[in-house]
Amino acid sequence: MRGDVVFSPSGEEIVLVDVGQRVLHDDPVVRVWEVSLEPGETHPWHLHHNPYVVLSIDGSQGRMDWLDGSEPRFISEHRGGWVYRPVSPVHRLTNIGTSFYRNRLVELKDLGENVPSPLDISPDDVDVRTVADCSLDLDGPHVLAALDTEEVRLHPGGFSRFDGEWFVVELSYLFR
Repeated sequence: MRGDVVFSPSGEEIVLVDVGQRVLHDDPVVRVWEVSLEPGETHPWHLHHNPYVVLSIDGSQGRMDWLDGSEPRFISEHRGGWVYRPVSPVHRLTNIGTSFYRNRLVELKDLGENVPSPLDISPDDVDVRTVADCSLDLDGPHVLAALDTEEVRLHPGGFSRFDGEWFVVELSYLFR
């Protein structure tokens, strides 16, 4: 968490930042952050205590560096793309592309901070789709995140109207 101190393999003291730059939504089940990086900008060292889903709004090329010195992971994200990640070691993210990068990071608190030790689920237990200008009858809990506004909410299931483009994140592990 923000302010926690960890040490690099060389003994350097590192003060961690939050997993995102700004909280857009927080409830007992999920916390949704915004992360945005200009080309060349880095989101500093941080640690995920919860499994999470990254929802890409403005994609770019990225580089994840690990504090333990492991080989970096190179990513290429595009608008509407998404990925599920389990709890991960201390890392930082740099936008190595030429375009602005922005995402919504959905922390699954009921798999991390709300249990004695973090749980991992199959990527099949979380599904994401993008929809635009439609109505859906959603079965079970979903995180709804607009692509063009900051609107984010946890939807318990049932009818929902979508004006504009939206991520619809199905949390099927909650109702299986």
